[in-house]
Amino acid sequence: MTCSDFLKELTDYLDEAMDAQTRAELEDHLQWCHNCYVICNTTKRTIEIYRDSHLYELPDDLRDKLRSAILAKCHNHQSSCCDEAHPSKEAAGPKLAASPGETRTK
Repeated sequence: MTCSDFLKELTDYLDEAMDAQTRAELEDHLQWCHNCYVICNTTKRTIEIYRDSHLYELPDDLRDKLRSAILAKCHNHQSSCCDEAHPSKEAAGPKLAASPGETRTK
């Protein structure tokens, strides 16, 4: 079994949805392949962490503050990007459509 073969079977291995022979081959591979062992173990632990986690509902006021802060940050980021890329309206970027008789520029 190659590492590529192992990775193709990883989901079924973790879900215990495979025949005994294939499972034995995968477990044999894990005995000598450190990289696949790390991938398998990390994936298994990640699944366990998320499986056991519970959703935490934010209080409405905190959710509203967080949303406002994110929107403000996005707006400020977009404004600064636009200001840097287009210092004046005359240099607002390439033409997207040409008037009749004009050629388009890129």
